[in-house]
Amino acid sequence: MVRYIPIGLVALTLGLCVAGFHLVPWLALPGLVLGGLLLLGLYDFFQPRHTLWRNFPIIARVRWIAEELRPFFRAYMVESETEGRPFNHEERAMVYRRAKNVSSVEPFGSHLDIDKPPYDWLAHSMAARHPDETNPRVRVGAPGTAKPYDTSVFNISAMSFGSLGARAIESLSRGAAKGGFYHDTGEGGVSRYHKAGGGDLVWELGSGYFGCRNKDGSFDANQFAETASLDQVKMIEIKLSQGAKPGHGGVLPGQKVTEEIAEARGIAIGETCLSPPYHSAFSTPIEMMEFVAKLRELSGGKPVGLKFCVGRPHEVLALCKAMLETGIRADFLVVDGAEGGTGAAPAEFLDHVGTPLRQGLVLTRNALVGCGLKDEVKLAVGGKQISAFALASSMALGADWVNTARGFMFALGCIQSLQCHKNTCPTGIATTSKSLQRGLVVPDKAERVYHFHKNTVAALMEVVGAAGCEHPSELTPDHIMHRITEDRSATARRAYDLLETGALLEGAEATHLKRQWAMAQAASFAPKS
Repeated sequence: MVRYIPIGLVALTLGLCVAGFHLVPWLALPGLVLGGLLLLGLYDFFQPRHTLWRNFPIIARVRWIAEELRPFFRAYMVESETEGRPFNHEERAMVYRRAKNVSSVEPFGSHLDIDKPPYDWLAHSMAARHPDETNPRVRVGAPGTAKPYDTSVFNISAMSFGSLGARAIESLSRGAAKGGFYHDTGEGGVSRYHKAGGGDLVWELGSGYFGCRNKDGSFDANQFAETASLDQVKMIEIKLSQGAKPGHGGVLPGQKVTEEIAEARGIAIGETCLSPPYHSAFSTPIEMMEFVAKLRELSGGKPVGLKFCVGRPHEVLALCKAMLETGIRADFLVVDGAEGGTGAAPAEFLDHVGTPLRQGLVLTRNALVGCGLKDEVKLAVGGKQISAFALASSMALGADWVNTARGFMFALGCIQSLQCHKNTCPTGIATTSKSLQRGLVVPDKAERVYHFHKNTVAALMEVVGAAGCEHPSELTPDHIMHRITEDRSATARRAYDLLETGALLEGAEATHLKRQWAMAQAASFAPKS
């Protein structure tokens, strides 16, 4: 049969090589290759799992090879500058150049289709300026917080040790130390490599309470107080959900729990570890605020915030009602967009669960502003924010600072090979493999992290100056124009129906959030009937 011709030709040629070996000794080399191919063909013919391999021995392997190489051929030979996903070539190239501290200017005009939605642009000013500030800061700390923290406007978002390898974590922390910005630990705990880097840390506390958990997985106040007292730990972030898989939780298999990971997470070596989709330390908005107050006290007065991907709008409003009712303020909120995510997640969660960043930011901004809380509670965002304009537009819509994870992974040398979940990352970043991590030289990568931050913030300040401002906090929704149709555009204030200060307290019925406001209650995340 035709489909068996390849294996037949291999067998025939191998036979000729064997027959002629005594006359032509160099035929031994092709003979060995053909022998290997014949064994492969026989394996394909008899194995029970792959139909194509059984029906088309040897030749069907071409499809498997093509599938493996397809992402690389598309990325480097097929896609245009702006087609790739999750990040296109132009975006990645910009980060690489800034991380290497070389010019990131481009010739001959934009590659974007600026005449079609969605497209945003900055409304620059005729009174443009060059701001004196080069590394603007934001003070984080609600009234009464004993140890407020002055954060950079651009920081490293949450990535746990274990998801990222030891050298990647230390490189990030070293770069953050040199640049004066913070490094979010992710929910995997404060590892020895976070400490070795010396950078400011925001300790993310997930539902697994890693680094401060009892044997049954519940919160351990004594362990928390011990780690939170470290000078490197500047703020505490309670993770309610993350953009990649909000409401999902996770499992770390026991075979991946090495001595170093067990040390950071406070679990036994080889023990399978569960991160539930919910917290056991609280179950209502009021209890959550009480937990915030408890962590603030245990940490000696350090800022404590909440991180979440927006789901049901009334739940965000319920948080605000709980702050108003208890008088307890979270020091900051971090909104994670559904487009975020450095680790693996089910396809349904990646594509269809959670609110995209822009909509999540607008809702949370409206909730804080509408309740008169925005001056006391700072607001940050994360999720595909790597350019100066992305930072500026988020800040104009209410964010006080911006975090990015994958941006700093690109700064480390990530090539978007999409192998983060396989422990086979070719650049040694998202892997625990010692041999692959060898390629990542910590001092060199720390410099790239530092330069990416420095050059991105410098670009941000150029954008801020073009708007006629001195500090990113001066940007307003009126500085951002949003294309609605090919013929119509509007300021972000109008396009997103932004609320004025106190609007929800003074007359929620007159706002577009009136139904969600009526549903929200401080005593429960369930909607009020």
